[in-house]
Amino acid sequence: MHKFIILGATACTAVTLTLPAMAQEVVVIGHSAPLTGPQAANGKDNEYGAQMAVDELNKQGVLIAGKKVTFKLESEDDQADPKTGVQVAQNLVDRNVVAVLGPYNSGVAIPASRVYNNAGIPLLPVASNPAITQQGFKNIFRIGASDAQLGGTMGDFAARALKAKTVAIIDDRSAYGQGIAEQFEESAKANGLKIVDKQFTNGQATDFLGILTALKAKNPDVIFFGGYASQAAPMVKQMRQRGLKAKLLGGDAICTADMGKVAGDAASIVYCSQGGTALDQTEEGRQFIKKYKDTYHTDMQVYAVNYYDGVKMLADVMTKAATTSDKSKLIAQLANEHYKGIAGTYSFDAEGNLKGAPTTVYVIRNGLPVPYVN
Repeated sequence: MHKFIILGATACTAVTLTLPAMAQEVVVIGHSAPLTGPQAANGKDNEYGAQMAVDELNKQGVLIAGKKVTFKLESEDDQADPKTGVQVAQNLVDRNVVAVLGPYNSGVAIPASRVYNNAGIPLLPVASNPAITQQGFKNIFRIGASDAQLGGTMGDFAARALKAKTVAIIDDRSAYGQGIAEQFEESAKANGLKIVDKQFTNGQATDFLGILTALKAKNPDVIFFGGYASQAAPMVKQMRQRGLKAKLLGGDAICTADMGKVAGDAASIVYCSQGGTALDQTEEGRQFIKKYKDTYHTDMQVYAVNYYDGVKMLADVMTKAATTSDKSKLIAQLANEHYKGIAGTYSFDAEGNLKGAPTTVYVIRNGLPVPYVN
């Protein structure tokens, strides 16, 4: 009996000795995006970028406040739906995630941001409607360009590069589509362009022939569409069917590989803006494009690199703040952050907008967005 007790104690001692070697902190980062439905390609693209960064951080090993940490991405499907997005937000809050990347859609980000703000969780969206960062919340740090930057760029581009004189505007009435269309209209008017017509659709429509017939009678030089590639692709094909001579302009949501894939040859008249500098213009950017393709065997859409940068920036913030759990310290560090990522340098103004966010105009060539060269 006595011998059994000694053996038992020895076994317990062995377990006790091995536990510190095995112990490590798991840091959960949330991700909210449309992973199903018409915008799934963009949602998965964002998820892939974030996951690539998580995998790299875990491979290299990260010490925060003297502890080895393992990062985990908790990715949830918000279906590009505001109500579902709020439910996702509450789920991620209940999981006690340290921060959240996304949402992708402005219509989801605006209501969901209230949940994250109440919980004091840092939120890093690419959703571009200016209203997101005008709520007075201190936890929001937009990691992409705003509608003012994206829409404003296209207003300037229409006037200066395309020499357009007349413009028609269509938007899908979503928070994103309406927001970027309004910013484009403001910029177009400031550049002396005449708005000859404004039309509206909804996020489920696929038949635009009625709208396009009305616009053909106005003969605009360009049509600006505030909406997503899932609608812009059939729209531009129907523009060709209706014999419209106008070029189709839009923001980052139509500046995707899927746009070229679905629209085919018709996509050659599409011009769009993305936040950040063109990745293929830098060695780091070219390496990222190759690494992404090698890893996921598909072309990058738009924001994978921003989500990759966002995860790496969060690791940098945690290291500087020496915490993975004190979210108020992480928010304070994000407010003062100056992080050089692949897509650009990330620092934020008092509202949480990306300072000096550059934008690049793209055209669709051979099915992919490429930087416009005058």
